[in-house]
Amino acid sequence: MVLAKVVGTVVSTSKEPRIEGIKFLLLEKIDPATMDGKEDYVVAMDSVGAGLGEIVFYVSGSSSRMTRVTEGKPSDAAIVAIVDNIDLKGQPVYRKDRERS
Repeated sequence: MVLAKVVGTVVSTSKEPRIEGIKFLLLEKIDPATMDGKEDYVVAMDSVGAGLGEIVFYVSGSSSRMTRVTEGKPSDAAIVAIVDNIDLKGQPVYRKDRERS
């Protein structure tokens, strides 16, 4: 799993019928020590209802096709969790309830 921040949405009006109705989000990978973006982006299918500004876990490759939303779909990246807290070496670096989108 990879930590990332939801930084945008991606809309596609013409797509493979099996992915109709799935929300696509633009993610930026983050450094968990600083919570800074790495300027490394990926488009992922949203399987958990994530929103702009949230920190998420995403998976790629065959793992991205193992969610209820993406099973049997042509997927290479899927959001599988919304992060509530990150602690690094016993110190809090992120708390969802203290962040603003």
